[in-house]
Amino acid sequence: MSRRAPVAVTLAAAALLSPLTAVAQDAAAPSAETKPNDLLNAALWMQESVEYKANAVGIFAFAKARLDAALTDKGASALDQSDAGDKPPAIIIDLDETAIDNSAYESGLVTTNADYSSKTWAEWVDAKQAKAVPGVLDYLGYADGKGVKIFYVSNRTADQEEATRANMQALGFPMGGNVDTFLMNKEKDGWGSDKEARRQFVANEYRVVAMVGDNYGDFTKAAGGTAPERMAAFEKDQAHFTKDWFMLANPTYGSWESTAFGNDYKLSADQKRAMKQDALEPWTPKAAQ
Repeated sequence: MSRRAPVAVTLAAAALLSPLTAVAQDAAAPSAETKPNDLLNAALWMQESVEYKANAVGIFAFAKARLDAALTDKGASALDQSDAGDKPPAIIIDLDETAIDNSAYESGLVTTNADYSSKTWAEWVDAKQAKAVPGVLDYLGYADGKGVKIFYVSNRTADQEEATRANMQALGFPMGGNVDTFLMNKEKDGWGSDKEARRQFVANEYRVVAMVGDNYGDFTKAAGGTAPERMAAFEKDQAHFTKDWFMLANPTYGSWESTAFGNDYKLSADQKRAMKQDALEPWTPKAAQ
């Protein structure tokens, strides 16, 4: 049988389908406001893909499976503490894109063709609409039930702690009881965007059995180096990532991106994009060379 429909049938079908076709074309057509945005695929992946959810659930399941062994081994520490001893166990976990999902904010930047700003970010935090990353509540609930104290080490600022707490309490995160477990940027002197001082603050009183983040800086201060320096640090730290450091995927932002443009946020978007493209190691077919 021919794959081509008779002309009379085709014309009749076209007459019936033309209104539906027009609707479909309108829906598929780009909005007049649609503009290219570097965040589009990343935000779409985090909000809509099962791949992102599977990745997150898998990481937290791995962390949960590793926890009992870490609790049994009293000398084990994700920070290589020499004085872990009989200190009570704790987990250090980042917030944004590790424990809580801000992809709605990132998606808003795409649809309004806007860049990140501290003003719109503060509005987002105040809205208290972040969601729990898939798998995190099961992991932290299990740890909390085992007597592990959960410390949230975040670069959200101290003035954003109240709204952050309210958002997370509504989602069902362990809140720490009578211990302040929210360690925010600028909350104390010496607590800047580098989290090393806050990790050591926890380690003074607790044995850190696991650390969880989406950025290398959630685990080590070596994150701020050049690309070769970061790779050398990773090779040195790699064993942790199969044992007690657990990394979530975050394609929207992080030190992996800023390293490519020398961590110079004063550059224009075009300058940053050019430097990121220069950092690539491409293969191209001969015809394109």
